[in-house]
Amino acid sequence: MGNSEIREPIQKRSIEKKEKIIKYGFDLICEKGYHNTNTAEIAKSAGVSTGIVYQYFNDKRDIFLQGIEQYSKSLLFPINEISISNSKSNTLEEDLINVINKSIKNHKLSESAHEEIYALQHSDSDVAKIFFEQEIEATNTLISVLESKNIKTDNIKEKAHLIISMIDNLCHEIVYHKHKDMNYEIMKDIVVKSIINLLN
Repeated sequence: MGNSEIREPIQKRSIEKKEKIIKYGFDLICEKGYHNTNTAEIAKSAGVSTGIVYQYFNDKRDIFLQGIEQYSKSLLFPINEISISNSKSNTLEEDLINVINKSIKNHKLSESAHEEIYALQHSDSDVAKIFFEQEIEATNTLISVLESKNIKTDNIKEKAHLIISMIDNLCHEIVYHKHKDMNYEIMKDIVVKSIINLLN
């Protein structure tokens, strides 16, 4: 059930209403799961009528995709939000530790969002596209950080991409897998040292 005449809000109140629907809809879908949430529940959660929702969105998928675009940058790849100018005063090791700690914190704050986005990226091409674009943006951001520190290394793009994957896998290990016989502080230290060695 969609509306072929979706309108883009112009007035401040309408823009705020649309943003509210995206926020509450995204949160609700992440909390309950994509397939366990319907548009009427999203409307109720956002404090608007279902008709208002359909003025701005075709369906819940549309809401979820816009939510991913708005919120998943900081959720999935916090390195995208690093300030290059601020990072210049830090050592590479300090930057890596900051990114790892922020990534772990973000994964913990929004476990359900991560699970829902990661699950859907394998079955929904639009979710996969957003994830892919942000992963590439994270790779390019890391390259900029490395270049700002005058780090010169062969195959920098490939190494940066591997580093992003290493950090993401570390976060999943710490937040989701929670192996009791693993010392995650040691594991973090190993990842940081491995990244620095990779770049030498």
